[in-house]
Amino acid sequence: MAKDEKKTRHIPKMENRKAFFDYEIVEKIEAGMSLFGSEVKSLREGGADLTGSFARIESNQCWLLGCNIAQYKQAHIRNHDPLRKRKLLLHKKQILKINSRLQQKGLTLVPLRIYFSERGFAKIELALATGKRQYDKREKLKQRQQKGDIARSMRKYKR
Repeated sequence: MAKDEKKTRHIPKMENRKAFFDYEIVEKIEAGMSLFGSEVKSLREGGADLTGSFARIESNQCWLLGCNIAQYKQAHIRNHDPLRKRKLLLHKKQILKINSRLQQKGLTLVPLRIYFSERGFAKIELALATGKRQYDKREKLKQRQQKGDIARSMRKYKR
């Protein structure tokens, strides 16, 4: 494949859109992922579901739990377990910093999206987040509705 073809090739980004609605994002962190070959191929096809997944720090290592990476069809018997625990690659100082922040009341480590870097490595964007209250969610929906109403009425007068 030529260099120009690689740039135009579409690689999907898997996002956890529910996390933006349920959590208030405090800080974003980029981490690498330790994956099997069949998992990488499945990710390149867009076969990942981040809803309900979370990250946890256990014995100074960061782990991704609950992330469903679909099985790769051509892998057959060498396929991976879709819901297995995956190790996230972070520096020790980053893990210690995150762990100290998680000790604060109400903070959670939530995955936001999985994407591929320019070098072709699978990366995950994590966020330190606090849970939103029900009335905050309602307020957000109300603002979105008002914004849509305004846009609709502006289109009506532009004609």
